Amino acid sequence: MNIPNDPVMLLSYINTQLRDFYPTLNELCSALNLSKDELCSKLSAIDSEYDEEANQFV
Repeated sequence: MNIPNDPVMLLSYINTQLRDFYPTLNELCSALNLSKDELCSKLSAIDSEYDEEANQFV
């Protein structure tokens, strides 16, 4: 699965996936074969952190 490399596009893509298909970040990462740490690191570069309660990066 190809995911966007641009952090802003990645943020939009991941949040859409979380909203529409995955109840947790762990499930998304498992299903898409992504490293949770790498994903969080990429999105922290644009000051986005995962909010577990909202199930979104904010």
